[in-house]
Amino acid sequence: MAYAVVAHYRCEPADEDTVRAALLKVREHTRAEPANLAYEVHAEVDRPGGFVLYEQYADRAGFDAHKVADHFTELIVETVWPLLTERTVTFAEVL
Repeated sequence: MAYAVVAHYRCEPADEDTVRAALLKVREHTRAEPANLAYEVHAEVDRPGGFVLYEQYADRAGFDAHKVADHFTELIVETVWPLLTERTVTFAEVL
């Protein structure tokens, strides 16, 4: 069963360019992962520093593999997360 992730990230407007660049790099790498079905990065229109990510994987194992990938560690854990002022994540199974 397909596994989806919706993440809402917020950073200070001064960090927006750094976060945006890292998220776009992650998108490139993630879309090449065998279990990845979709990875979309959105900038919130009315909230500077706001981003919404939509990810879809073939299954939970595919998402788990994504979380241990080198690009995830470098770009998300080490670059993006330290700059965030807010982060919420929803996990769902695709019906």
